[in-house]
Amino acid sequence: MNFFEHQDQARRNTTKLLLLFGLSIAVMIAAFYGVAIAVLSTQVTPELGGLVLWRPGVLFWVASGTLAFMVVGSSTKMAQLSQGGHSLAKGLGGRELNPLTDDPDEQRLINVVSEMALASGTPIPAVYLLDDEPGINAFAAGHTADKAVIGVTRGCLDQLSRDELQGVIGHEFSHILNGDMGLNLKLIGVIHGLLLIYIAGRVVLRWNYYPSGSLRRSKDDNGGRAILAAALAMVVIGYLGVLCGRLIKSAVSREREFLADASAVQFTRNPEGLTGALRKIGQISAGSTMVSPMAETASHLLFGEANGNLSFLGGWFATHPPLGERLRRLGQVPIPQGVFPLRAGGSVSSSNSSGESLVMGLHGGTITAVQQETVAIASPAPSQFVTAIGTTDARRLDQVRSLLSELPAEVKSALQDPTAAAEVVYALLVRTKPALQTQQIEYLSNTYGPDCRERVGQIYNRVRALKPGQDLLLLEALVPALQQLDSESGQKFIQTAQALSQPGGRLLLSNYPLQLILRKRLSSHSGQSAIITDINDLWGDALVVLALLARVGHTRPEDAIYAFKLGISQLPGAKTQTSPNQLPPVNSADINASLSRLEQAAPKLKQTIVDACAHTVLADNDVTPAEMGLLRAVVITLDCPAPPFLT
Repeated sequence: MNFFEHQDQARRNTTKLLLLFGLSIAVMIAAFYGVAIAVLSTQVTPELGGLVLWRPGVLFWVASGTLAFMVVGSSTKMAQLSQGGHSLAKGLGGRELNPLTDDPDEQRLINVVSEMALASGTPIPAVYLLDDEPGINAFAAGHTADKAVIGVTRGCLDQLSRDELQGVIGHEFSHILNGDMGLNLKLIGVIHGLLLIYIAGRVVLRWNYYPSGSLRRSKDDNGGRAILAAALAMVVIGYLGVLCGRLIKSAVSREREFLADASAVQFTRNPEGLTGALRKIGQISAGSTMVSPMAETASHLLFGEANGNLSFLGGWFATHPPLGERLRRLGQVPIPQGVFPLRAGGSVSSSNSSGESLVMGLHGGTITAVQQETVAIASPAPSQFVTAIGTTDARRLDQVRSLLSELPAEVKSALQDPTAAAEVVYALLVRTKPALQTQQIEYLSNTYGPDCRERVGQIYNRVRALKPGQDLLLLEALVPALQQLDSESGQKFIQTAQALSQPGGRLLLSNYPLQLILRKRLSSHSGQSAIITDINDLWGDALVVLALLARVGHTRPEDAIYAFKLGISQLPGAKTQTSPNQLPPVNSADINASLSRLEQAAPKLKQTIVDACAHTVLADNDVTPAEMGLLRAVVITLDCPAPPFLT
């Protein structure tokens, strides 16, 4: 399955989760109803008649009370998890790592996470360390990829090599890319609803006993015994809810663990890393167990089985497959021997790309060629581009690691300094054409003063040496630091970035990919549910985006129109639609609005839209950095993790 099919399956698994939850509720209601009928049967006398098994009134009150408990339990837990992965990580005893840390093990972890994120096209997640956990375990949590966090135990840092740690992190990134995280958080809320009856019964039992163990006395001994009986029933039947919760977690998570293991090998092309981590779990005394009292609640989203004490329940109740089975299956995973090849007969572009090759009018939609320079970038076929979404490979990991290690000192230090990070972004936005550059530098000087202008000028000379496509990678690497800007500085940064992207009121299309990435990564918007399934509701928006992409990389109008129409032909229902014979005029406001609506497309529909975008850009067997950068930025804006295609 590809990224979009995994996303669609995650949505179906949510339906499966709700069905299993409903079945568990029905089982518990039936059990409570049976207890109620049994209690009422003790009060049956000849005068009152015989035993009556069907009592709708009793069923109504039993069902209402049970549902009330579960709804309260689930809604309360979901409210607690409204902060997503951060809330869960803190609940498990984690502390967020500072990128400025001097601890070499912590820095190694941050580097591994950053490399995997950049190579897969996902935002760099916050990293939490669970200091009090000696076992080997990890998790990924969050409602969306933009809000994801990665957590690892102290045992991971103490016990695992870099390759083994990378295998574990690759496993967790599979959960991010395959849409498992949102389902896992929903599962915590649902399971807590099942657990609340058991918890309430335990509380009542504890309340009914003095520390010495004697039963609390009541003015009505019969009433006291009734309360005790009800509490015992809640504990017994509530434990049935515990078992149902375990079954649900097992049904939802075990196969996903096999998939995540296989994906980690595909990502790193190094099976020994992940298998080494799994073997060490079996070798150390702590294994993958965790001491946090919340570990059982989060057991289904962890890397390994967190509660070995439940092994007596059997495999049906295990949230993870046995270590031996995971190792056996990993031995059967095919290891990729290469990366996505260039399309047959394809080439790399040697023209029509520059720092400011195109300028788009904000209102008229006009585009003008300005300057050209020779560059080269890998050119995948459209199908290969779509297949690559939501994945990565060892070559990309190596390229990202190389880029980060080779950055000049002043640029590398900006990865941890919010103010310096902003200045690097300004340098990325400054163009080479003298007239444009003069306007941009004057704006910086007027806004921040001559010192900032001088610093940006020095950084500009450094970032100009970046290879094609590396500017977006560097921008993504700067995002965690940019997110640390305070509200006032952050707003000023956004305004400055927008002004540098449109000197003289005309948006530089060469800067538009950077602007899209900044808008996506720094937005507080958490993403909208995929609700649109009909292409007719998004047809006009798709044409706007395809028209934008067709304008890049084509010097002849007829080539741009051909690319535009080729993209349209990939959309569902294209044969029933009237295809324009000219590129429609577009402006930045229209594009931003269309991208926001396309973001709401259901996964399978979004796949066809991304495929249409890829066909438009890759129509001529050539691809320039400007084309690939804009394509990646558009796809990332649609909540699809597009990995970099570099030289």
